[in-house]
Amino acid sequence: MSQTVDRALSILPLLAEGPANLDQVAARLQVHKSTALRLLRTLHEHGLVYRQPDQRYRLGARLFALAQEAVENLDIREIAHPHLAELNAACGHTVHLAVYEKYTEDQVLYIDKVESRYPVRMYSRIGKPVAITVAAVAKVLLADLPEPERRAVAERLDYPRYTPRSTPDATAFLAELATVREQGWATDLGGHEESINCVGAPIRGAEGRVVAAMSVSAPNVVVSADELLSLLPRVRRTAEAISAEYAGRSTRHHPPRPERAAP
Repeated sequence: MSQTVDRALSILPLLAEGPANLDQVAARLQVHKSTALRLLRTLHEHGLVYRQPDQRYRLGARLFALAQEAVENLDIREIAHPHLAELNAACGHTVHLAVYEKYTEDQVLYIDKVESRYPVRMYSRIGKPVAITVAAVAKVLLADLPEPERRAVAERLDYPRYTPRSTPDATAFLAELATVREQGWATDLGGHEESINCVGAPIRGAEGRVVAAMSVSAPNVVVSADELLSLLPRVRRTAEAISAEYAGRSTRHHPPRPERAAP
């Protein structure tokens, strides 16, 4: 990388820590003040830094606009699909990708699917809402919501009794979401269809927020619930690999985010 470009880029994480004056920037870069000033002026011309009235520099609005545009242009489906296909090839079971659409009446929607290679399959399709109170992907997505929002969603949902194992009410649902949030994964063991089991894991963005959820599902005539649960480490590794690629960072484990007290 060009030394000039390297130095200019080094200014951005410095200013991310807070505004800094010319002397501070030059000291951090270990360059003469004239060199630091030239770099800052170039970044300022492009809107990446801004000079305040007190002569200190901070990150510019253009940088935030570019970051937001980059995030909006990321297609989680395009990034996730090769990973989902690889997992499907390894285990043979149905793999789903889902997102939470809170602006469309609390719907969790499948946005990608890789079919099972077995003749007995589960019925689902891309674009179809999931059974939000029982599906593993829904639990993963809703568990990440702040506690007040999570509670509000749980209290306005209906709780159909699809099977005897379906979530019965908001109290039980909130308790399960708290467990999912802490452990970092979810299950649906016959809650929607008695013959279908499912394990799900979160996909996170750059700030650690859950942006999507993936799952592996299989009928119990193909594998037992215990056999499916044995795939959980592989499912979580796949979710973490997707998260890393989506957020543009190295793969690493994300502990559950701590709850914040309600205002």
